[in-house]
Amino acid sequence: MSEYLHPGVYIEEIERGPRPIEGVATSTAAFLGETERGPTRPTLVTSYSQYLRWFGGVFDPTKYMPQAVNGFFDNGGRRTFICRIVNRPATTSGVTLNDLRIEAAGPGSWGDRVYVEIKESTTKVPDANNPGNSIPVGFRLQVAYWTAASVLLPGFAAFNPFDPANNNKLPRPATAEDFDDLSVDENSPDYFTKRVNGSSSLLYLELVPTPATPPNVPPAALTKLNGGGETGGPPDAVDFEGKDPDASKRIGLEALKLDDFREISLVYAPGISDEAISGAVITHCENQKFRFAVVDAAPHEANYNNLDPRTKLRETQYAAFYYPWIEITDPQTGARKQVPPGGHVLGIYARTDIDRGVFKAPANEVVRGALDLEYNIDDAAQDTLNPRGVNAIRRFPGRGIRVWGARTLSSNTLWKYVSVRRLFIFLEASIYEGTQWVVFEPNDEKLWARVKDTIRLFLRTQWRLGAMMGLTEDEAFFIACDRTTMTQDDILNGRLVCEIGIAPVRPAEFVIFRIFQRTAEAQR
Repeated sequence: MSEYLHPGVYIEEIERGPRPIEGVATSTAAFLGETERGPTRPTLVTSYSQYLRWFGGVFDPTKYMPQAVNGFFDNGGRRTFICRIVNRPATTSGVTLNDLRIEAAGPGSWGDRVYVEIKESTTKVPDANNPGNSIPVGFRLQVAYWTAASVLLPGFAAFNPFDPANNNKLPRPATAEDFDDLSVDENSPDYFTKRVNGSSSLLYLELVPTPATPPNVPPAALTKLNGGGETGGPPDAVDFEGKDPDASKRIGLEALKLDDFREISLVYAPGISDEAISGAVITHCENQKFRFAVVDAAPHEANYNNLDPRTKLRETQYAAFYYPWIEITDPQTGARKQVPPGGHVLGIYARTDIDRGVFKAPANEVVRGALDLEYNIDDAAQDTLNPRGVNAIRRFPGRGIRVWGARTLSSNTLWKYVSVRRLFIFLEASIYEGTQWVVFEPNDEKLWARVKDTIRLFLRTQWRLGAMMGLTEDEAFFIACDRTTMTQDDILNGRLVCEIGIAPVRPAEFVIFRIFQRTAEAQR
């Protein structure tokens, strides 16, 4: 309460009425899998070109992360976090040049193809001790990275790296970076960690444990990073889970639990046929509550009668299963290539959310970039697949290749549609985020009324957009937050209980037109 100690006029700002609830993002995705290079901490990318800068391009015919990300953006996706997965014993390349420790941005043998050179900075200032001479303000760091394909380019007996700024020898590096006028003074805006770490897609810099004062970073000839490698085979389910007592070392699904990545609502591991990994992704979404998973069928599954993901994988309302694989133009070579459909499907999820809303089923939408299907699905095949929760991707003459299914892997008919499950995720997450102000407020009738008004305004907007059934608000939803939802014990123990009922719209999966022949009636 304000204090009034002298006569006068006092202006006070008070807060009454409901607070608006802002709908959370529903189309931000997380892709988990192996990449050519890059950091293992989830990294936001907003275009395929940005993905290429941070994680490289197509690097293995059995790894589908680049194609999936490209398909996501082609089909309408806008934001995705890339979670690079490596086997946990993997080591990081590095080199120490005087007082400067240089390490690759992430573990793996790719770091051994990074070369660095330190030169004097381009900018120079007059030397106070030697009039007429000038001295550099700092140092210049030039970095170049070669892919395995360019290092082994046919016609070159030995790999001969070069200064990317001043030499035209082949093969040229896949990526080059140049940081000029770097400083070792922490007070400078050009301090090397401020300029390089987080900006470079190739390197991470730090000083050695006991650097000189000031740190000594003299020019150094072109030097190769070394010591990186992968051991223990390809990543398994444990690597995808990425658990570690040190939060800074968590990768994969465990890293996605951190607060920095709460906006993620879709999770996908491209081309993963390992049931343990797919199960870990689904379990993550079930535990997080506000996330939904997309799962691919295994490649070359010609016999669709073998597809029964609810039995062989998991019965869940937090995942959808898509079949078959699609044929696209490889973004790097231009050749036709069969890839899993999940990345393209997630792009359709995002496109539908943006154009219509999360309540619209992400189906009957064209798969952009799809040239053909691994197997053609007809009505008879889908008669078997649809009841099992397998969402078919089909080719229709004159209408293109479309997603022709919108079911989850749940046997519970209340949650069998993707749009219903994702609508509730959206509403629950939005109400959760938008009512944090309620915590520790006085738990009385005034607060209950404000909470009801806050939620009512939000649900009314969603009803008007078409997310709920009903000609009136009372038919579309109800909100109860009073003595009927809370006992005295609840109030004494600090619990505010609010019950919300929602009538979601469901997709018109089976459209039936009953047509009959009308004949003239007999005249009386």
